[in-house]
Amino acid sequence: MKLQGKVALITGAARGIGAATALRFAQEGAAIVACDVHEDALRQTVDDCRDAGAPALGLAGDVTDRASIDALVGTALTEFGRIDILVNNAGITRDARFEKMTEAQFDAVIDVNLKGVFNAAQAVVPGMIERGCGVILNASSVVGLYGNFGQTNYAAAKSGVIGFTLTWCRELGPKGIRVNAVAPGFIQTPMLDSVPDEILTRMCEQVPLRRLGAAEEIAKVYAFLASDEASYINGAVIEVTGGLSI
Repeated sequence: MKLQGKVALITGAARGIGAATALRFAQEGAAIVACDVHEDALRQTVDDCRDAGAPALGLAGDVTDRASIDALVGTALTEFGRIDILVNNAGITRDARFEKMTEAQFDAVIDVNLKGVFNAAQAVVPGMIERGCGVILNASSVVGLYGNFGQTNYAAAKSGVIGFTLTWCRELGPKGIRVNAVAPGFIQTPMLDSVPDEILTRMCEQVPLRRLGAAEEIAKVYAFLASDEASYINGAVIEVTGGLSI
């Protein structure tokens, strides 16, 4: 198993890519600390990880609230002694055309998708530096690379995550910490539940594979990047899009 003996903290783990990643990591031998604001849904993730044979802890936490994240990390360290892997997956959308986007819509997405990544990473990094090793994986998006209609806030946040990744690669690499980002394309998650069928069809038509991706396909990439098999991959932004950008 790729992650045997590792301890992984995954934000936004209650559903979608976060839940799939927690389960995949559990199947690969990691102990799981699953974090989300949706406490009820988080229980299912924890149960699934435990059913896979992994120690798993579910903690309610808001990545925009630094005190909440610091407390969560403290609980995880008390329970497992260390955090080897951080997956910064928590994210939201508040879509609107630029001229109609409200300040509240902009701020909400920046707070969760960008500041939340900063908060979680800064909370776990001291322990990683002390041990001289660690892995941070950041959720960017194809939107952060190429933009998208109606997503000024989301594109800005996901581009910012790429900036974090490249900077932390330089700063933390000498301390033994690898930092990479994954940029998913159109993935079938609850985030797309409100998208009309005709729009989903057009989205699929843009992808050379002619389908949406599955959350599990992103989780497999995270598991590889978190493992020693990716020991010389640092500062990379991995597109997982079915060829969308071609």
